[in-house]
Amino acid sequence: MKDILRLSLPLSVWIAAFSGVYGLEGVVCSDRGAGAGLGLGQGRAVLVVAWVVAIAVQVGLIFGLRTPRFASAQPWVQRVSMILACVALVATVWSLLPVVTTSLCL
Repeated sequence: MKDILRLSLPLSVWIAAFSGVYGLEGVVCSDRGAGAGLGLGQGRAVLVVAWVVAIAVQVGLIFGLRTPRFASAQPWVQRVSMILACVALVATVWSLLPVVTTSLCL
């Protein structure tokens, strides 16, 4: 059961971060974000922080999966989980990069 968690956790964290960051962008661009006193400058700062936190969590997963405490006893599970963690890190950087580099609220 732990091996399934090792294999699925990195990509699950990526999709949660993707959903959370783009949902947050929707709030920033909506009337509710402006009503809460969240301007575009503050909204961009919050989105950048969320992007950095998502990347840090993915890097933490890579290091965590390499520790003896969370490593799998089966070598193939260890290899596949590390590959998936690296894929999830690249996916996090790439899919959330437009939040940082493009203009908000088009």
